[in-house]
Amino acid sequence: MNHIALAQTDRTFDVDAARRQFPVLARMVHGKPLAYLDNGASAQRPQCVIDAVDDYERHHHANIHRGVHTLSQEATALYESARDRLVRFIHARSRSEIIFVRGTTEAINLVARSWGGTQLRAGDEVLITHLEHHANIVPWQMACATAGAHLIAAPLTPEGELDLPAFLGLLGPRTRLVAVAHVSNALGTALPVAQIIEAAHAQGVPVLLDGAQAIAHQRVDVQQLDCDFYAFSGHKMYAPTGIGVLYGRESLLAAMPPWQGGGDMILSVSIAHSTYNEPPWKFEAGTPNISGAVGLAAAIDYLEALGRDRVADHEQRLLRLATPQLAAIPGLKIVGTAREKAAVISFTLSGVHPHDIGTILDQEGIAVRTGHHCAMPVMTYCGLAATARASFGCYNTESDVARLLTGLERVREVFA
Repeated sequence: MNHIALAQTDRTFDVDAARRQFPVLARMVHGKPLAYLDNGASAQRPQCVIDAVDDYERHHHANIHRGVHTLSQEATALYESARDRLVRFIHARSRSEIIFVRGTTEAINLVARSWGGTQLRAGDEVLITHLEHHANIVPWQMACATAGAHLIAAPLTPEGELDLPAFLGLLGPRTRLVAVAHVSNALGTALPVAQIIEAAHAQGVPVLLDGAQAIAHQRVDVQQLDCDFYAFSGHKMYAPTGIGVLYGRESLLAAMPPWQGGGDMILSVSIAHSTYNEPPWKFEAGTPNISGAVGLAAAIDYLEALGRDRVADHEQRLLRLATPQLAAIPGLKIVGTAREKAAVISFTLSGVHPHDIGTILDQEGIAVRTGHHCAMPVMTYCGLAATARASFGCYNTESDVARLLTGLERVREVFA
């Protein structure tokens, strides 16, 4: 029998009120209430985001920037006001530093193609870590292959932290760019980005941060961080899929060429020559995901109304509650025990494949992620093919933790 100690309810954050805003949390899965612990892959949408997208689609949809009619003007205003909302959210210097993309993956590819295509030369190095998501590995492999440059990965400690001395030792005269995760999606490790950026800038090296796993769980101030690029996705912060943001330092964006050609990224076009628009529109060819931008702005309003610090404290409380109780389960090993980490727990269970863990938990109405988490180098570094991963969001509760623990006891019973 599993005895589960529950933490006291946090009186500064009303998690029950937050839960009521998410329609999907009322549904049943295999006859059991849904316990959604897959927020690292994609978070759910609150009603206000659903409503904002619905209102746009019902009443305001038209193509933007090109029309003088009322609907086009309304759609343009909504889209560009979402850009202004992002400026305030991450404290960018200006709206020209906010580029709408499909998500983190497209944002990093944009930098790899546009910045990397003009700045990388044979013999140069791009420095990453073994903690990176594939989206912060493969684009740099492609850019380095084209330029004849080299992709270098810094090692980890046994706890799943970045080996900072080793990283600093790899940062050298051939380093042209540092590209690292703000927070690891596979292990939850929070990287020492302030030290990384300071060391890189001391050598004149720009820094890109993959902020996909950080943006919904902590305050992000790009001016305070002093990063050169910051990439994140809307769907991990309670917004729709297919929308994300690349923040870029204005001076860098101004010097970068477009990475795609088409409508809206130009000022003039002739058969012989085209003149390009200014940032951010220079990097937004074609009709964008207008409703996604509207939903993203609504998600930002929702997060800030909840209080980002209160949400972060709530998630960290769940992490502190769950970690020792999971570690006490016979045969369970937590993978990634960094001192500073997000509310993510990656684990294995002796004798049970992670996919089987996920399947049995699903039968109990519990959603976790299983596999390599699009971070195969991390798994290889840890000597694993896959893990199960529970990741917490604003609407998760002590009851979700209790159900996860009980579900894992069920897994052990099945494989006893």
